Amino acid sequence: MAVIIQKDTKILIQGFTGKMGTFHAEEMIKYGSNVIGGVTPGKGGQKHLDKPVFNTVKDAVQETGATASILFVPPAFAADSAMEAADAGIKTCVAIVDGIPSHDMIRIKRYMRRYSRKEKMTLVGPNCAGIISPGKSMLGIMPGHIYKEGRVGIISRSGTLGYEAAQQLMDLNIGISTSVGIGGDPINGSSFRDIIEKFETDDETDLILMIGEIGGPQEVAAGEFAKENMKKPIVGYIAGLTAPKGRVMGHAGAIVSAYGESAVEKVELLKECGVTISKNPSVMGETVKEVLNRK
Repeated sequence: MAVIIQKDTKILIQGFTGKMGTFHAEEMIKYGSNVIGGVTPGKGGQKHLDKPVFNTVKDAVQETGATASILFVPPAFAADSAMEAADAGIKTCVAIVDGIPSHDMIRIKRYMRRYSRKEKMTLVGPNCAGIISPGKSMLGIMPGHIYKEGRVGIISRSGTLGYEAAQQLMDLNIGISTSVGIGGDPINGSSFRDIIEKFETDDETDLILMIGEIGGPQEVAAGEFAKENMKKPIVGYIAGLTAPKGRVMGHAGAIVSAYGESAVEKVELLKECGVTISKNPSVMGETVKEVLNRK
């Protein structure tokens, strides 16, 4: 069983009829994802890409039994869209959206506390590439053709570094069970720890590749959790080894403000947790191969 999404997972597109929603819905359908329709308020009852359009997520879930959704809505509406999905019974929501204000993400996470752990929706993102389980389903915007089906799990804050890792692994004839882009914002729906915990219990994943960057405590928190609770090997790469302290570097979350948040410090702390470190992005695949060969 794949992590988070399966081949038969029923997917809704929130912001279905917009330009980006249309383009990526077509790509997901072409890949083989089970896209069963979408939501655009005011356009309920229409057809788009030969799929039904609904006014609300609740209507769509009641009509289709959808359990996953992906957000292609403007940043100002993203928080309401995510909370609407949670209330409608969606189990997995991917927020592709870039530019969601941090206070909106705080509002979403506080809102989600009303649900028990069992009922709580898994939110991935924002500012992310989404999720792909090669050969099964794609709930995201990644180029599906570079992902080979296999047994390595990928978690990445950077979409492009996640793509680079997938291509390197494919070139080495190593496949991926599931790749999850958790996004580069300082406040995100799912952390490295949340996802590695899922991979640990996944019988289709043998090794985890964790791609982080400077800023925030997430990578180290995941390493500490893994040291105490996980048996599967982890390979890590941390971007930003040459970044000056205190400088914002692209991603909203990539600013170093405390001990353990620079790339150098993260690398040392992760090594102490038993994580095998890839020295640079060009050898992520080779590092994974070396660790697999040692198993």
